[in-house]
Amino acid sequence: MINISYRDIAFLSTGDGIGYNILRGDHYQVGVAMAYDLGRNEQQDLNNLRGLGDIGAAPVAKLYGTWVLARKFPLILRIDARQFIGGAQGAVGDAGVYMPLPGSSKTFVMFAGPSISFATHHYLQTLYGVTPAQAVASGHPAYDVAHAGTSSVGVGFSATKFITSHWLVNMDAAISQIRGSAAQSPLVEEHTQRVLALSLNYQW
Repeated sequence: MINISYRDIAFLSTGDGIGYNILRGDHYQVGVAMAYDLGRNEQQDLNNLRGLGDIGAAPVAKLYGTWVLARKFPLILRIDARQFIGGAQGAVGDAGVYMPLPGSSKTFVMFAGPSISFATHHYLQTLYGVTPAQAVASGHPAYDVAHAGTSSVGVGFSATKFITSHWLVNMDAAISQIRGSAAQSPLVEEHTQRVLALSLNYQW
């Protein structure tokens, strides 16, 4: 992972793309970014995706904001909206609330909180729908995602330990569940997803 930031103004990241904080203060940030989505290749899972075709890679435009809702009780709200320019097309929105946990300090920081994602009908249909032509080629029943709306809900946990002023170890864990019309898709094999990531980082 590479994360480069210039003060509190701009950033370049392998995860979040290139972005600029248009509005910024001691308790809020509002900005725009351009990232890249790798799409979906049916070769990655021929048992389930054979006959569905690929979803192309595409740039993704993002608008985001972060607010500290209360200083005495540091509850942080983060929202973003992403528009796919090609590929899956459509749009996705995320909202999450997180807070530092008891036991955090200057050298050991823990955060946790819930999140929810929404998506347009076009995006959900591209990822989870099965057209009549795809049904013939894949063997899956045809499926038309009913409507736009909630696509997933989840909860996440992050812990960072500063070994020195430059070296730090980070752990991220999350669990999410597909919801709404997407959950009824014949392409969904597991409704609940779990993620655990460990990383050793150097900052300067």
